[in-house]
Amino acid sequence: MAGKTITMSNLKQIIRHRDNGMALQTISKTLGIARNTVKKYLQLIDSKGFSYGELLSMNDEELDALLSDPDHVSGERYQELISFFPYMEPELKRTGVNRWVLWGEYRQKHPDGYSYSQFCESFRQWRTGLSASMRIEHVPGDKFYIDFTGDRLSIVDPVTGELTDLEVYVATLGASQYSYVEAIPSQRKEDFIAATENALHYLGGVPRALVPDNLKSAVTKADKYEPAINPDFLDFANHYGCVVFPARSRKPQDKALVEKTVSIVYSRIYAPLRNKVYHDINTLNADIRHYLNIHNNTPFQKRPETRKELFDREEKGTLAPLPAERYELKQFKYATVTKTSHISLNPENHYYSIPYRYIGKKVKVVYSASYVSVFYDGERIAFHKRSLKERGYTTVQDHMPSAHRFVSDWNPEFFLNWAKGIHPEVRHYLQVILDSYPYPEQAYKSCLGILGYDKKAGRERLINAVIRAKHYNTYNYSVITRILNSGMDSIPLDTENKSDKSVDHENIRGAESFR
Repeated sequence: MAGKTITMSNLKQIIRHRDNGMALQTISKTLGIARNTVKKYLQLIDSKGFSYGELLSMNDEELDALLSDPDHVSGERYQELISFFPYMEPELKRTGVNRWVLWGEYRQKHPDGYSYSQFCESFRQWRTGLSASMRIEHVPGDKFYIDFTGDRLSIVDPVTGELTDLEVYVATLGASQYSYVEAIPSQRKEDFIAATENALHYLGGVPRALVPDNLKSAVTKADKYEPAINPDFLDFANHYGCVVFPARSRKPQDKALVEKTVSIVYSRIYAPLRNKVYHDINTLNADIRHYLNIHNNTPFQKRPETRKELFDREEKGTLAPLPAERYELKQFKYATVTKTSHISLNPENHYYSIPYRYIGKKVKVVYSASYVSVFYDGERIAFHKRSLKERGYTTVQDHMPSAHRFVSDWNPEFFLNWAKGIHPEVRHYLQVILDSYPYPEQAYKSCLGILGYDKKAGRERLINAVIRAKHYNTYNYSVITRILNSGMDSIPLDTENKSDKSVDHENIRGAESFR
């Protein structure tokens, strides 16, 4: 080599010391070799692309032959090799392509290139360098890591003995590692969001980002660059004024902290609970909270302080305040505004008014346990407090056109009170009609038509027609119309059975013959 040469024995000593992490200056002093000479040999070794172990396994002659040409050409050969690797990376994912095939392509371009074994080892080291991870420095109040344990807990039905498995939610802050644990029925978004909300209230504040794993309750579509966040979880995060920053798929280093916490949960919470039997989730969570508090108040393994002390001192003050109200999970549906200018919500089938100009339009309904909002083309057109009254009506008079104020009073009570003023039989008849429809408004026109006969045909005729229709167990507007048009309302019901007289004939046997 150019400059002073050294024996292969000394070179192997340099390699061993360097492999053990010794600094250049120390190697130089230990072996009595100039620092620049040590540096030049190490650079030469790196350019060859071999691991220290492989070099030490070579005999002196092989090692001398390998390192006998540390000139500029050797450096160029190595750069040509390295520049080929980015092309290799995607090609290896294609069917039938392997390292041997790609090495052949490399040697066609560079006949004096590296051997196959050198080629593969250099590629391995190159990929190792790409996948190297930096140590994550956690900023207080920045990220809240969320995951689930792999093993579940369970509760036992005290009557049947049936076991019900429960998911165990685990979350931890980055800087202090202050943690939260809760058993929940499932990983569905309702349970997941409720557990995350409980965790934030346990902290007493809100971090800047929530970092969940790629479960469906948080991420509807995992992606390395632009994951699709579950809309409900995103709405929850907006309510609490934080962002959602999902861990990358198949990147365990993104959530290494919470996975470490999961392993600690097994020993500090699962283990003390292992011989206990629980019949309800509340009792189980009470014990989990007890052992969780012990965990947070236990000193770190290599530090004298506890997670709670570190949290109180460095992280609690960096959290944003909790909002005044808890989050309400919203539900969405689309509905068409009826002719009565209302839409209905299940399961109570309660009706809410919509401005009349949207009759026949398809609107978006966003509702929770306490309110109902209605949108059309992105604009909110109605807002109501949620009512749980079955088949009730919540109506804003301003939603009704001035020429149709009368229609705004259409509801079951309105028609039943009107019918009661005519006769109790009429009221009962209309009640049966209203109950026969899944939506009462479908029966309004029938009710209106029947009640209209009070003036058209006269009250007495209407009452008689209703009594006759009830006698034949027929309830609709059409049968009342037929009875009145045919005059059947004037025929007493008892006269229809008078023709049923007993017949006496010698060929007809009496009841005695059948005893």
